[in-house]
Amino acid sequence: MFTGNQKSNSEVFSIVVFGSIVNEGYLNTPSEGEEFCIYNRNPNACSYGVAVGVLAFLTCLLYLALDVYFPQISSVKDRKKAVLSDVGVSAFWAFLWFVGFCYLANQWQVSKPKDNPLNEGTDAARAAIAFSFFSIFTWSLSAALAVRRLKDLTFQEEYSTLFPTSAQP
Repeated sequence: MFTGNQKSNSEVFSIVVFGSIVNEGYLNTPSEGEEFCIYNRNPNACSYGVAVGVLAFLTCLLYLALDVYFPQISSVKDRKKAVLSDVGVSAFWAFLWFVGFCYLANQWQVSKPKDNPLNEGTDAARAAIAFSFFSIFTWSLSAALAVRRLKDLTFQEEYSTLFPTSAQP
C-alpha cells in the first residue's frame, strides 16, 4: 500500500543524515572548550539536520506499521483517509528535505576553512547533504505512488457504490 520499499529507502536515508551529523557533525579545537557545528559554526544547521532525520525516521516507522495494518481496514473510506494522509505527509517531508538540503548545502558552502583545518568530518557533512538531496526524490516518489493508490481506491469506492455486492446473484 504505502510503497514499503520507498519508505525503507527514506528510512535508511534519514538514518544516514542524522547519524552523520550526530557522529561527526560537531567539532572542537584545542583552543576552544566547546563543540561547534561543522556547518559554518551554525548550531541551527546541525539541529535541523538531526531533527528532520529523526522525525522522518519515526514517520517511516509509523507508515510501515500502517502498511502492515492496512489490509485489515475494511472500509474504503478509512483506507482512502490513510492513503490521503500518506500523500500529504510524503509531500510535506519532500518539502522539508528540500529545505534541509538547501540549508545544509548553503551553510557548508560558506564554512570557513580555518574552522576545520584538518578537514575532520567533511565526508560525513557531505554525506548528510547528499542523502538530504536523495530523500527529496524518495519522498516525492512515495507521494506520487500514494496518489496513484488514491486513484485506485477512489475507483473502488465508486465501483462499490454503483454495483453493490447485494445486487449480484
